[in-house]
Amino acid sequence: MLDNKSKIGVIGSGTMGQGIAQIAATFGHSVVLYDVNEAALTNAKASLEKILARLVEKDRITEEKKTAIIGNITFSQSLEATKDCNLVIEAIVENLEIKKKVFQDLEKLTAEGTILASNTSSLSIASIAGALENPENFIGIHFFNPAPLMPLVEIIPSFITSAEVTKTSRDLIDGWKKITVLA
Repeated sequence: MLDNKSKIGVIGSGTMGQGIAQIAATFGHSVVLYDVNEAALTNAKASLEKILARLVEKDRITEEKKTAIIGNITFSQSLEATKDCNLVIEAIVENLEIKKKVFQDLEKLTAEGTILASNTSSLSIASIAGALENPENFIGIHFFNPAPLMPLVEIIPSFITSAEVTKTSRDLIDGWKKITVLA
């Protein structure tokens, strides 16, 4: 089961990765935002600080909340940093082979039972899951851009995804005040 004590990993620090990390950190999760590119991570941190500063200016959050959100996010170039995560959501380039490789690497690093998820909107969840040793722990969790503002999130199990992973993933995202639909 995932709750607000669960550690969340986000793979890819582009617009979608930043947004997903922001949401999870806002709801009190310890978040690891991973990217291979150091400049992308630096830009992600600066961008998140700017977005959160704007929310403070508009009285949507307090300065303390802004500090807490940024404090909940670890920016890392090491995939190893995700090893203790309970859920890892990937938001990288829409390339099936690259995604398969990333998830195979994640599966070797993370604990048994860790939920691995893709934010893909165009690739087959079953195709990615088929490359894994434990495809029942793999699911699609598709946020729309910009993730912090768009309320809809698609929960996309493959025919291999376990019912428990589907329910747990959906319950978590519902807890983030999103409107989930099973796709």
